[in-house]
Amino acid sequence: MDYGKHQTPHGYEPGEGILTTLIRIPVRIVVLVLVLPARMVWDALTALWHAADRVLLRPLGRALLWLLDTLVLTPLAWLYTWVLTPLGKAAAWLVVALLVRPWIGLWRYVIVPVARYGIAAPAVWLYAHVLTPLGHGLRWIGTALLLPALHGLGNGIGWLITVLLILPLRFLWRYVAVPVVRYGLVVPVVWLYEAVLTPIGRGTAWVLSTLRQGTAWTLGMLWQGTAWVLTQLWRWIAATGRGLGLAVAWLVMTLLVAPLGWTYRRILTPVGREIAAGFEVAWRIAGYISRAVGRALATIAWYLIGAPFSWAYRTVCTPVGHFLRDAVWAPARRAAAEAGRAARAALATARETVRQARRDAWRALVGAPGGARSGEPRGIPARTLGSTTTVPSAAQASETPLGGDPFAKQG
Repeated sequence: MDYGKHQTPHGYEPGEGILTTLIRIPVRIVVLVLVLPARMVWDALTALWHAADRVLLRPLGRALLWLLDTLVLTPLAWLYTWVLTPLGKAAAWLVVALLVRPWIGLWRYVIVPVARYGIAAPAVWLYAHVLTPLGHGLRWIGTALLLPALHGLGNGIGWLITVLLILPLRFLWRYVAVPVVRYGLVVPVVWLYEAVLTPIGRGTAWVLSTLRQGTAWTLGMLWQGTAWVLTQLWRWIAATGRGLGLAVAWLVMTLLVAPLGWTYRRILTPVGREIAAGFEVAWRIAGYISRAVGRALATIAWYLIGAPFSWAYRTVCTPVGHFLRDAVWAPARRAAAEAGRAARAALATARETVRQARRDAWRALVGAPGGARSGEPRGIPARTLGSTTTVPSAAQASETPLGGDPFAKQG
């Protein structure tokens, strides 16, 4: 508990009040009493988690990974490598052989030659040797014959339209319509506007302007008076509102904000800092106590459970296991091996006996080979390169019998 007296916690100011000094030790004692069970439970759960992770979760994870690799990934890899990949290659080869290559051959050896020599070459020849000369001839005919004829025809039609239509219309507009409009309509209207309407309009405008100036002066004076009254009234209302606002603000700051600020600075902040520092110190002290208790429990468990089991394993189980291994298991294994070898030898002897009995039965039914039959001469072996004696009257035996050895096949 002297840890906090030698070190200044984070956020402490150098000048601490008497309230901070008075509440520090009781707060830390209370917090230690409250935090110690939680820290011990936390350490116990952490130790259990690490033990479960080391003993159960990691082997379980490795076993699951091995099962996944053995039962899923390896079959999938084998299936992909030896089934799907050959099937895919075969399907790709079939698609190329049945779909792509026929279309390529059709395009290369049918469509392209037909289009080139059946359509393009005739079209080029027709364009170069028929359409081009025909177009040149038609252009010469149009340029040399039709264009001058059309030009002369157009000039004649234009001259006729000008002489028969445009010139009479121009004469009527210039010497009939324009004088009638000017002297029968425009001149009287202009005289009426200048001599009659203009003086009447000027007189009416002077009368209206005189009346408007008097009315405007009266309305302006009335508006200025009303605006001055409203301005003074608004200034009085604004001054009254500012005074009331300052009074209310002073009352709120004096009666509410200042006490709350003093309470926060002088009471809540020191108490909060002390509680936070107390929790920090209590958590560390509870950790020391919890680890000490854990080591004590581990030592007690070792001396009560682990040491007797270890002594029993080394002193009792190991010698008994060695005795069983050397006196029981090894002789039993050797006896089982000898019995297995004897059984295999007996089975081999029985198989050989059965095979020999089958050969004897076959000889009794069919007979012995030609050279081994009683009362018959033995066949003369075939002459070899090194032999010098021949018997002309004796037939030579075949070097490789056609039927083979039936007894060798039966055996």
